[in-house]
Amino acid sequence: MVKLSVIIVNYNVKYFVEQALLSVRKASEGLPVEVIVVDNNSVDGSAELIGQKFPEVLLLANTRNVGFSAANNQGIQMATGEYILLLNPDTVVEEDTFRKTIGFMDEHPEAGALGVKMYDGKGVFLPESKRGLPTPATAFYKMTGLSALFPHSKTFNHYYLGHLSNDEIHEIEVLSGAFMLLRKKVLDEIGLLDETFFMYGEDIDLSYRIIKAGYKNYYYPHTRIIHYKGESTKKGSLNYVRMFYNAMIIFARKHFTTEKARVYVAGIQAAIYVRAILAILERFVLQALLPLSDAAIIYGGMYLIKDFWQHNVKADQGTTYAPEYMLINVPLYIAIWLLTVFLSGGYDAPLRLSRMVRGLVAGTVLISAVYGFLPETMRFSRGMILLGMAWAVFALSGWRLLLHFLQYKNLNLDAAAAKRAVIVGSLPECTRVRAMLYDAGVNIDITGYVLPEAPTEPQTAAAVHVLGYTPQLQEIVAIYKVNEIIFCAKDLPSQQILQFMIDIGQLPDYKIVPPESLSIIGSNSKNTAGDLYTIDITLNLNQPRYRRNKRLLDLCLCFCLLPAAPLALLLIPNRRQLLANWFGVLRGAKTWVGYVPEPDAATAAAAQTTLPKLQPGVLSPLDELPPKPYDAQTRQRLNLLYAKNYHPYADLDIVWQGWQRLGG
Repeated sequence: MVKLSVIIVNYNVKYFVEQALLSVRKASEGLPVEVIVVDNNSVDGSAELIGQKFPEVLLLANTRNVGFSAANNQGIQMATGEYILLLNPDTVVEEDTFRKTIGFMDEHPEAGALGVKMYDGKGVFLPESKRGLPTPATAFYKMTGLSALFPHSKTFNHYYLGHLSNDEIHEIEVLSGAFMLLRKKVLDEIGLLDETFFMYGEDIDLSYRIIKAGYKNYYYPHTRIIHYKGESTKKGSLNYVRMFYNAMIIFARKHFTTEKARVYVAGIQAAIYVRAILAILERFVLQALLPLSDAAIIYGGMYLIKDFWQHNVKADQGTTYAPEYMLINVPLYIAIWLLTVFLSGGYDAPLRLSRMVRGLVAGTVLISAVYGFLPETMRFSRGMILLGMAWAVFALSGWRLLLHFLQYKNLNLDAAAAKRAVIVGSLPECTRVRAMLYDAGVNIDITGYVLPEAPTEPQTAAAVHVLGYTPQLQEIVAIYKVNEIIFCAKDLPSQQILQFMIDIGQLPDYKIVPPESLSIIGSNSKNTAGDLYTIDITLNLNQPRYRRNKRLLDLCLCFCLLPAAPLALLLIPNRRQLLANWFGVLRGAKTWVGYVPEPDAATAAAAQTTLPKLQPGVLSPLDELPPKPYDAQTRQRLNLLYAKNYHPYADLDIVWQGWQRLGG
């Protein structure tokens, strides 16, 4: 008889679900456990990986994303165990987790569900391991920040039950859906997850229904899990805030009285707008900070140049410059310089001085062109424009070097500070991981290896990198000023890895390498997406400057077609469609060159998910090839190569060779 059914809902987190399943496999040893993975139509190869590496897993591959609640319900309906564990794909369980939690549930028949002590990828305790019901008062205290000001208050921090010890067993109200162990007969009694909750809130609703049915929810801290958080849904995003608060609205309308729900919903909706405004303002400030500081630096320099020019170069002529120069001309010059720097990629990360200088030179050329169209009274010396450009190149370069030095302690803009890392594991596994990091092109300085125990085999060349052994890990981190630790899960139990993370603290980053995997996984914050080192393909179309240049090229081609319109309308077939395409590209609904179209909707949808999104193209990479049928694999390869190697010249070449089909 199956004692435990583990259900994992996966959506496009292939490497994380691999690590989760490996930890589940270890925790299941010697226990009657079945593992069910419901894949919500992932397009990252998750289902294929699970089928190949985990033959013991029961895999249900959905043809669409049915949502978290519905997918869990599908898994529950397949399950045969006495207990059901709902487990997130971005988790790692300890080797004793299943044995201990099942034992507790067996000893406490009144327990309807159980949650455990959770830590994030930095080894920091996650307060949502134990929560209270989000009543209107509790929600108000959380949204106003009072819960953070009084973290141990029973009243103000009831949402995270801050008054209860993190290290003791407690009866609580709400469990986390990241790890929710349920008694199957309780689910049969109260029903499955409410599928009205697409994502978020379903754990609160289920926890509340368990209590209403007369059972208890327990927080059990004697075993732990890592919950990276943010991988499937990017919790720091505005979309997460909206989805979570909308889930709270559904909960309130379902369980509160009409009047109470009305007040609660009004407060939640107000919170959504406030959070949205704050998020937009924060994003704007962060993005505008460098351009605004550039503008201030250039303006200050132009004021000094004007003063120098007036009192030295033009002193014998008695020339004075009208206030309009600093009020109109200089702001206009600065606006043009910053615009051309932006268009040249001067504000794209990583910052490159060459892009900035290229933008300033282009801006100076543009200013010189505009200069001739200005009224006579506003035409000031061109020498000051050239001096202004020279000042901007010098000052902005220095400003960027200073900012880079303050952050990375070096003056090489091309190289962020390499992380100083140690790899913890057996000598062969450490050597494999080092080679994988090199192949992936990760900017990291491997200080050495920390072995679980002294090697019994003869020493190899790799042994020179050994710094010590795991009992000395804390001392090694302090001596060598290590800021990243990479654990090899093949050689270290999850329990030991998590204990190291807790003992060493938050200062270093942590990564875990699953056995025989090509991925290295970690997370630096509970609110950020997990970090992933893996051997992947870099796509040019994912970079902002290439996407921006592509859009600029589309607009330039639109304007170039205007003077050539009579000839184009004469030579290009289907003139009406040509005009429709022109207007479509102009307003951003189309692009002159896009991906090779797929004949069926499912393949097209998958391609748009795996490749950077583009508007439908008038032409495609096929238009520079001989006209003949191409199979699906060839079309997909052409699209991948187009996205990977994209450059505006590629679009120009395709347009040049396929101009007769611009009306297609």
